[in-house]
Amino acid sequence: MATFISVPLKKSSEVDLVKQLSKFVTATYPAGEEQAEYIRSVEELNKLRKSALGRPLDKHESSLEILLRYYDQLCAVEPKFPFSENQLCLTFTWKDAFDKGSLFGGSVKLALASLGYEKTCVLFNGAALASQIASEQNLDSDEGLKAAAKYYQLASGAFGHIKDTVLSALNREPTMDMSPETVGTLSLIMLAQAQEVFFLKATSDKMKDAIIAKLANQTADFYGDAFKQCQYKENLPKYIYFQEVLPVLAAKHCIMQAYAELHQSLLAKQKKRFGEEIARLQHATELVKTVASRYDEYVSVKDLSDKISRALTAAKKDNDFIYHDRVPEVKDLEHIGKAALVKATAITPPLSAKFTDLFENMVPMAVQQSMSTYSLRKAETIHRLVGTLREATNLCNGVLASLNLPAALEDLSGDSIPQSIMEKARAIVQQGGLQSIEQLIRDLPELLTRNREILDESLKMLGDEESTDSELRSKFSQRWNRTPSGDLYKPLRAEGGNFRSVLDKAVQADQVVKERYNAHCEMIALLCKPEAELTAAIPSANPAKTLQGSEVVSVLRSQLAQLLAVKGERDGLEAEIKGVTFDMSSSFLTALAQDGAINEEALSMSQLDQSYGSYNQRVQASLRSQEELLGKVQESHQEFSKLKQSNSEANDREEVLKKLASAHDSYVEITSNLREGTKFYNDLTEILLKFQNKCSDIVFARKTERDELLKDLQQSIAREPSAPSFSVPAYQTNPAPTAAEPSPAPRTVFQPQRPPPPAFTPQATSAPGNPPDNQPQPGNPSPMAPPPQAQGPPYPTYQGYPGYAYQMPVGYNPYAAYGQYNMPPTMQPNMQPYVPYQQAPAPGQGGYTGPPPTQQHPYAYQQQPQQPPHQPHYPQQ
Repeated sequence: MATFISVPLKKSSEVDLVKQLSKFVTATYPAGEEQAEYIRSVEELNKLRKSALGRPLDKHESSLEILLRYYDQLCAVEPKFPFSENQLCLTFTWKDAFDKGSLFGGSVKLALASLGYEKTCVLFNGAALASQIASEQNLDSDEGLKAAAKYYQLASGAFGHIKDTVLSALNREPTMDMSPETVGTLSLIMLAQAQEVFFLKATSDKMKDAIIAKLANQTADFYGDAFKQCQYKENLPKYIYFQEVLPVLAAKHCIMQAYAELHQSLLAKQKKRFGEEIARLQHATELVKTVASRYDEYVSVKDLSDKISRALTAAKKDNDFIYHDRVPEVKDLEHIGKAALVKATAITPPLSAKFTDLFENMVPMAVQQSMSTYSLRKAETIHRLVGTLREATNLCNGVLASLNLPAALEDLSGDSIPQSIMEKARAIVQQGGLQSIEQLIRDLPELLTRNREILDESLKMLGDEESTDSELRSKFSQRWNRTPSGDLYKPLRAEGGNFRSVLDKAVQADQVVKERYNAHCEMIALLCKPEAELTAAIPSANPAKTLQGSEVVSVLRSQLAQLLAVKGERDGLEAEIKGVTFDMSSSFLTALAQDGAINEEALSMSQLDQSYGSYNQRVQASLRSQEELLGKVQESHQEFSKLKQSNSEANDREEVLKKLASAHDSYVEITSNLREGTKFYNDLTEILLKFQNKCSDIVFARKTERDELLKDLQQSIAREPSAPSFSVPAYQTNPAPTAAEPSPAPRTVFQPQRPPPPAFTPQATSAPGNPPDNQPQPGNPSPMAPPPQAQGPPYPTYQGYPGYAYQMPVGYNPYAAYGQYNMPPTMQPNMQPYVPYQQAPAPGQGGYTGPPPTQQHPYAYQQQPQQPPHQPHYPQQ
């Protein structure tokens, strides 16, 4: 009776994990030991997949351990890589476990760019292999029983987990072997078999009959549920696998009910309920007879049947002679209790006892994304604070330049170059002067063009693939059942649109910088000239030496010194702001472990406020100090201007000095802007190259998927009929033979040699009152047996072999030569004359007449002892 059901494994196509994962690691992590470690881990993961799926697996625990370890690694690696169709695209192809396919079409398979699909299929194989290992256990030992129960419960839990998660993991309909109804049925079957193992354990341990009966009854219920689930689903019975499983489930349902009744009858006997004992044994007998008559080729119940039969015979004998207890109806019997000792194993990774995460040091993608967003927030905070400081400094420089400070204080002589102007001129010369700015300006268009070309090429790849996908979709209609490229590329196109918008804004910013350079180009060139030429270019004015010792000049110099100190403090403050570091990964990991999700905004804003709150206060204090000092400087400058002699030469000189000071400040700002622009374009080039690689990878994956789908469609089209079915007109069919014309005999292929004589069945072999085997039963129509040779179109009239007639009408007997007159003398007395076969006439057709029937049946022949035991079926009249 120990017939257990196991599940076949799915087969997978080979996938190269190294190329795509290594590319992601190289693009995401900087070169170094960390990157090298992750690339080695990727290679180990690829080897693990080949070990788990790339070879036939033995029905042993070690093979299951490899499968479960690969499943655990997939669960661990899933949150650490961006597996999706439009990011890290890996296409996994799996075949249906139950569909064996056809000669031309192959078996049903499904290819998806989803790690969830790979996980689900691997878990299916783990459950299937667990069922196979359990079915190989020796159930005569305690260790075998324990192992079988463990693996059946694991298989039940795995199939149940797939039932609950497969639709969400795939986001589409799976193949039939992994549909919720299929794996739900398999889960019930595995649970029923685990319960049966506990029943066998209780039986071998000779536990109380009440307990064994409850276990058996619960097992029967489990098998009954599995049978109903399997029988009433629309798609399951079409599989040959489930066609073979259905009878086993039905048989085991009856068998376990019979066991429950048998052990409950023993309990009734102990309680002196002899009528109940007989009723239960009779019910068990009926159940066993049902199995023996319907499912004997699947499950043998001979031992159980004999055991129940002996018990029933003894019970009836004792009751008839001693107890005379009334035998109740089965429907009046008390229901047998149930005891479920099995439970589907919960699927909570890690399932493998030897699992070690290959990417243990890699943070999950959720943390990586949170870290990326936090970095952006941090950069925005730094940019805001530093930008505020720089704007304040530029404002201060602009105000001082408009007042010609500090040059006005240094130019009291009226004919020499102020010291501050000389320092600014030397600074410009040291930085490269006009040549450095012009070189930076010439480089920008080239960098811009390179970035535009990369972006255009990336979007063109997406467009070309999308147009091809649209053409195939319009050609194959609903058969082209993959995700439309237009929907899949929406995030990439949005990202490309953002890049194009960034480039457009950068072009506008470049134009502003160029205009500002053109406005100050003349004065910057003047600052680059030698000191003598610079002195000659600045107009001279009347001396104002009387102001050198005035109080106003001293106050102005003191205030300018304070402003210079404030600007110096800003340089240190800016360096401190840029140098703030804090590792948020630990906070994000803790939040992910505790809550299963990361509230990045709340955590980031809290940490940024804590880290930069004090710097924000210092920046505001610096702004207030500058504003206060600039107000004082303007007041002091008004008094200073009143004391100076005012004439046209002095005004011209002061105007030139203002322009020179402003040109220096513009030179510094323009140089900074151009260098930032160059760095921006170079950084954007790297980002766009990654974007281009991402587009190239997804387009390549889509092309591979497209080729696979086209191949499957070609195979399915090849399996379809070449033309629709049609009805043949009536006039093209052969007319029905008339009564004057006999119907031709079916085509028969004759060999040159004479055919062997037929085997004869003696009349005495038929049992009295029963007709012979070859005689039709009363009340049934006469069977029309097909001729033993190949059938085909009727033969035309032709010159036959010697001894045969030229035509072969119905009723022609090729064995006439073995009639009464050609048989050996010893056999002739027992022979009856042969009556030719008369076919039932067709409507409107007269049959061939034959000799009148004798008292004996004309087809009952005495069998010759020396003939082989072959008995042809002759058609009856």
